[in-house]
Amino acid sequence: MTAKGLLLTISAPSGTGKSTLINMLIRDHPEFGFSVSYTTRHARPGEINGKDYFFVDHEEFVSLRDSNFFAEWAQVHGNYYGTPRQKILDALDSGHSLIFDIDVQGAAQLKENLNTGVFIFIFPPSLKVLEKRLLKRGTDDPDTVRKRVHNAGQEISRSELFDFWIVNDNLLEAYNDLKSIVRAEKLRPCFSPGLPDRIMDFKHGVHGEHEV
Repeated sequence: MTAKGLLLTISAPSGTGKSTLINMLIRDHPEFGFSVSYTTRHARPGEINGKDYFFVDHEEFVSLRDSNFFAEWAQVHGNYYGTPRQKILDALDSGHSLIFDIDVQGAAQLKENLNTGVFIFIFPPSLKVLEKRLLKRGTDDPDTVRKRVHNAGQEISRSELFDFWIVNDNLLEAYNDLKSIVRAEKLRPCFSPGLPDRIMDFKHGVHGEHEV
């Protein structure tokens, strides 16, 4: 029997360090991958259909959406993006582990439509610290930073829907918390099918080696 894959859904306000933590996790756990989403935007140079995205037109996307094809979907800057529900479940059943780097709205849809996985929310130490980090990053003007901080407050107000909370005050400590969640989840019986049978198999166990 094939062990199930683990689904991690990770959300955080912009500037909290989510992408850094996810990259660290993938470095140490290369078994994790990303699902391939559908989108109505045009492919960019170098992007491959079916690898980076499934590129479809507006009409096809809406048809798929209305048939409950997607576990979550959203419209961003005039283009649609969606995650195929059955492809996720098939991948997990085949033993492939997946990470979703997604906003709170998408995480809520995934939790409702998939009924599986681990949902993790990453907090900044405070909104004041978050504002300082965003200003120091220097990629946004002050008005955009204020908007991001405001949006962060709204996202934090919905953090109750997540299974685990991590505060990224110290990157290494936050990463250790993330790794601990992954390790604990992988100890669930569904990730070690057949373990009781292997333990009980005297023919190949220690007891069998000493039988006369």
